[in-house]
Amino acid sequence: DGYFYQVVRQCRYSSKDLQGIEFIDSYVFNKAEYVRFNSTVGKYVGYTEYGVKNAEAWNKGPELAGELGELERYCKHNAPIYYSA
Repeated sequence: DGYFYQVVRQCRYSSKDLQGIEFIDSYVFNKAEYVRFNSTVGKYVGYTEYGVKNAEAWNKGPELAGELGELERYCKHNAPIYYSA
């Protein structure tokens, strides 16, 4: 009954030190993750044939610069809220 597409963005906080934050952006199609950006790795990694092609293209394009900025904008900005909970 159709297709399932999902993007999961998460910040993983391992300590109160802002250097210990990891940003992960996963792309899922029909419940299978096909490509992921991990701020620790610093680039996209593909897990399927389609994902590998996307990762190669996105690592050479403006998408990579956008993802690299998300650690600061999205995770580190919200860290005080996370740590106060």
